[in-house]
Amino acid sequence: MREVSGTTAYRSGRWAEALAELRAARRMTGRGENLPLMADSERALGRLDRALDLVHSDEARRLPRAAQIELRIVESGIRRDQGLADAAVLALQVPEISDGRLRPWSARLFYAYGDALLAAGRREEARDAFARAVAADENEETDALERLEQLDGVTVNDLEEADGDDFEDEDEGDDEDDDFDEDEDEDEDDDEDEDFDDFEDEDEDDLEDDDDFDEDEDEDGEDEDEDEDEDEDEDEE
Repeated sequence: MREVSGTTAYRSGRWAEALAELRAARRMTGRGENLPLMADSERALGRLDRALDLVHSDEARRLPRAAQIELRIVESGIRRDQGLADAAVLALQVPEISDGRLRPWSARLFYAYGDALLAAGRREEARDAFARAVAADENEETDALERLEQLDGVTVNDLEEADGDDFEDEDEGDDEDDDFDEDEDEDEDDDEDEDFDDFEDEDEDDLEDDDDFDEDEDEDGEDEDEDEDEDEDEDEE
């Protein structure tokens, strides 16, 4: 119960309360798994020497490897608070930083290493460390991806603006397609109008030809009637 209360107080930033509860839990259980939280609470309270005493205590050497790594992360932060950037990097140069294997705590180790390298002015190495943290952080327990994007000069706003530009380009493309379709429709309408006009002209020409033909037939009929009348007159004479 005291351990749970101490952990809750630590996560909410109540450092003194966290220390009191975690010390009580350690006396009651005899276990030191919460030593990293206690050391970090001492650090947060500005008591760096006490924090370092816990980090380098005999009890710390008997802890599981995961807890030892957490203590290394706390020590790196303490060295940065002391203005010792190179010592902060050195505190995290453990075999697990470069052996190529991933553990449950690898993301936190790589992230802290990236922070220390960045504070020491080693930007490219820090970028590599944050990239490794991103690859190891399957549950997104850290903001390593955001830190990596900041180092690359990319922000969330930049990504949103890029997406917005893509959508605008697609809309412009659609508008151009619509205009092209409208032009095609207009061309087709013009072609149909021209075909209709040609058809009307042909009908008028046909009608004129028919009228001329009818007139020629009428004239031929009249000539024949006149010839017949003349023949009849000659016969009567």
